[in-house]
Amino acid sequence: MNNNKTIFIGIASYRDAELVPTLLDILARAQHAERLHIAICWQDNGKLHPFIDSGFIPQLVGEHHGHTLYRLIKGNAQIQLLAVDYLKSQGACWARHMSNTLYNGESYHLQIDSHSRFTAHWDSEMIAMLESLRSQSPRPILTHYPPPYTPEQKKEQRSNKVSRLIFSQFNDKGVVSLNSVDMVEEQPRRSGYLAAGYLFSDGHFIENVPYDPQLFFIGEEISLAARAFTHGYDLYTPHKVLLWHYYGRAKSPKFWSDHTNEAKKSGQVDQVWWERDNISYQRIQSLLGISDKQVDLGHWCLGTHRTLQEYQYRIGVDFRQQRIHPLIKAKEKLTWFDHLPEEHELWQQQLVSPHLRMWQLTHADVDILRKDVLWWQLSVYQADNTPLINQQLSPEELLKLKSNDNGEKFDLRVYFDTQRPVAPHCVRLCPYIDGEGWGDIKERAW
Repeated sequence: MNNNKTIFIGIASYRDAELVPTLLDILARAQHAERLHIAICWQDNGKLHPFIDSGFIPQLVGEHHGHTLYRLIKGNAQIQLLAVDYLKSQGACWARHMSNTLYNGESYHLQIDSHSRFTAHWDSEMIAMLESLRSQSPRPILTHYPPPYTPEQKKEQRSNKVSRLIFSQFNDKGVVSLNSVDMVEEQPRRSGYLAAGYLFSDGHFIENVPYDPQLFFIGEEISLAARAFTHGYDLYTPHKVLLWHYYGRAKSPKFWSDHTNEAKKSGQVDQVWWERDNISYQRIQSLLGISDKQVDLGHWCLGTHRTLQEYQYRIGVDFRQQRIHPLIKAKEKLTWFDHLPEEHELWQQQLVSPHLRMWQLTHADVDILRKDVLWWQLSVYQADNTPLINQQLSPEELLKLKSNDNGEKFDLRVYFDTQRPVAPHCVRLCPYIDGEGWGDIKERAW
């Protein structure tokens, strides 16, 4: 690691008790903490005692973009804390944008969430891994969903499994959401997707692909991935664990719990969270060509190095038609296609429309462990009662579709493909009982 190889670390933190432990871990496990510039958009109540109690010395710097800026002194790293009243926050992407305004030309850029833990010498490891990709790409990015940790968990209990990002589904706004699967590789693997909670790149990524402050939350990752690609950046999944992430955080305060209709009526906030979410979706739908409604995206548009259509070819997804290449959902779970199609029409003919819903049921209403059921009929219909699927499932096959069981309720995963776009209307489940015939039908709107 050369002396001039500095790292800018952007952190968005919303009322997060894990922020201080995250900062301490960054510093303790870095090989060269003196080469770090940490910039935090701290959306909280302004009380500095958690930092002081952990050995940080706050120094008032002044005002930055209308908010109070502090320098936190501890060790040799440069740490800046932009203090924002949490009721004045405009969301996670706005906070990432704000932390990035403190970028000062550092060699590399690391974007993380404020609830992370690190391996020893993570800084040198990330740089070495990124630089190993230079022969493949002039603008590589390392990104994925890190394995989980919980605050009470011992370090030796943390998972060291690497995962890669994959397509999950189109949500009800037509925007791609992501999931992950385990990966075992000897070197980073090319990917089409990006994770906002772990992104390591050259520092110029901040300037070339500035964060859109009007995005809210859902859709952040797919829109940024498309922008990165069209600006000439290439995404890779790291092949070994360099940090962990705290998922869930059920008891932690959330933006949407504070920025409510009631808070707006009382004058505490300017906009309700869902108002920001609506604006965000309009921008994402315009950027990705999902909607015909054009939005002025300003500096936060696509790049000119490569086209959005090429990005869709590479990941096997048609944003507008909400269709995917079958290999995305097959055993391969591809997220990157090395070869471009010879003709657009032939590519379109390969695509299918995926349909996925998680149907919440209660054990009291549907006893899927019932011993006298010979099979279960799972059906999906259009509004005119035309069947889209009719599946006869054994009790064992139905159990494989069950997830998120809390003892009272469980989710039933309903997934199927169609060759053309259709609108499922309802899903039905009915048992065929030994000696009785058909049982009660359970139905829900799709």
